[in-house]
Amino acid sequence: MASQNEFVFLPLGGSGEIGMNMNLYGIGPAAARKWIMIDCGVMFSDSRTPGIDLICPDPDYILDDIKSGGGELLGLILTHGHEDHIGAVAKLWPMLDCSIYATAFTAALVERKFEEHDILSTRLKVVGLGAEIDLGPFALEFVTLTHSIPEPNGIILRTEFGTVLHTGDWKLDPMPTLGPVTDQSTLEALGESGVLAMVCDSTNVLSPGESGSESVVRKHLTELISKQKGRVAVTTFASNVSRLVSICKAAEMSDRSVCLLGRSMLRMIDVAREVGILPPSLNFVDPQEAGFLPNDKILYLCTGSQGEPRAALARMARDEHPEISLGKSDTVIFSSKIIPGNEREIFDLQNALVDRGVQIITEKDEYIHVSGHPCRDELAKMHGWVKPKLVVPVHGEARHLEEHAVFARELGATHSIAPRNGDLIRLAPGDAAVIDEVPSGRLLLDGKIFGAEGGSAIRERRKLAYGGFVTVAVAFGPKNIPSAPPEVAIAGLPPEASNGEEFKTLIEDVSEDAVDAMSKACRSDDEEVRRIIKRAIRDLLTQYWGKRSIINVLIIRS
Repeated sequence: MASQNEFVFLPLGGSGEIGMNMNLYGIGPAAARKWIMIDCGVMFSDSRTPGIDLICPDPDYILDDIKSGGGELLGLILTHGHEDHIGAVAKLWPMLDCSIYATAFTAALVERKFEEHDILSTRLKVVGLGAEIDLGPFALEFVTLTHSIPEPNGIILRTEFGTVLHTGDWKLDPMPTLGPVTDQSTLEALGESGVLAMVCDSTNVLSPGESGSESVVRKHLTELISKQKGRVAVTTFASNVSRLVSICKAAEMSDRSVCLLGRSMLRMIDVAREVGILPPSLNFVDPQEAGFLPNDKILYLCTGSQGEPRAALARMARDEHPEISLGKSDTVIFSSKIIPGNEREIFDLQNALVDRGVQIITEKDEYIHVSGHPCRDELAKMHGWVKPKLVVPVHGEARHLEEHAVFARELGATHSIAPRNGDLIRLAPGDAAVIDEVPSGRLLLDGKIFGAEGGSAIRERRKLAYGGFVTVAVAFGPKNIPSAPPEVAIAGLPPEASNGEEFKTLIEDVSEDAVDAMSKACRSDDEEVRRIIKRAIRDLLTQYWGKRSIINVLIIRS
């Protein structure tokens, strides 16, 4: 079996989580497969990874396969420009060293990432909507979909073993405000010709009905903004260019000028204008000019919908923005949803705005946001058009993938497999099955350092967050006689113990007692000195606090 030609699918990111998408397709015998990669994204840190900036999928398996001389990565195909699909390209591409294929908007975003990382590459290939590409045993076709960013594409993979549709992120919007509608005719023709498998977005499989249309959001935003009397600030995902255009059009209908605030907002507008998808009639005023306009003639379109502390909206909420201040009679509209995990930051931001007298309007109050992912009715339509024999749910947590697998069988698929990162799935020949579990993992960006997860730094930071840090410096002179009392520094501990005494003093005393009780032979052994002092401090903390700190003992000898 090892020498048999096979068609396989391998998710290395995005299966078992929402974000960090990286999917591979391979054809050939196990020792010499030809691979293509679809998407190369990131996910953002949370409380489980303190201090980490970005998290990327670990591509070591495919790199090892290439370095062994057997495998070959033919290309990286990008479905669209969201960070969870392109955010790791600039970090990982120097290792992958293959051609990249993307439509114009996505390619322009990647180019900017390359510039930020001082990467010069001629291997970024801009393709048109509906483009067809031949890469070794793969004949690829981009198929136009709708989503919450310009130019979302599904990828049709035609091979000697059969045809696969990789949907990427999508929804069905019959009236998008920017860009074409989903290419239903191509999808239906695909279904009629026979589809071996569909690898499909699962984000909203637990949500009934449909996700809703951007054109309806534009209508409600126009009505809502026209009712406001003071200054209006609207925050949304900067990548949702159609929403940005809708907000600008709503402002125009209310005779308000638009001021852009936030680097990502400015970057997205710049890219959209560069590739020709931004309506030429849109004009913006600078923040300095905006301050001279009457309150009812200005709309601020700003970053910060997820409570990001350095974003424009958060700075306004803290009254730290150099040009803009919000207060009574002003309104902030959150034309976005709360991404799970960001609740506390967003609520803190909203509370800060309310404390300044600002009115808050969210998608819970008005119809001002729709998802970019398909709900159950839309999934049912896609399944009906494509008619896949096998469905492989991706882009979801375990609960999404398993539910989509069940739903797919209810919709007529003969087989479904809910993978996790590292599951190597044989698509053909024969029955589809998980045939191996390959190494998969995460790479963490920690400031300027990029490394594999599982290191001691993250574990230590979690411990620091829970129990703080104790450092004890012990000095010995000739003949191992203490030359000074122990010096103690603490961080993250309460100032007083449960008995009312100062913790620092208690630790100094127990450390000194431990040293005094040691024999001269014991004092000559650094490891034994550390062990005894740590044990004495740990017992003290347990007795008077009930928690454990990280304890570091420094030994100085003269």
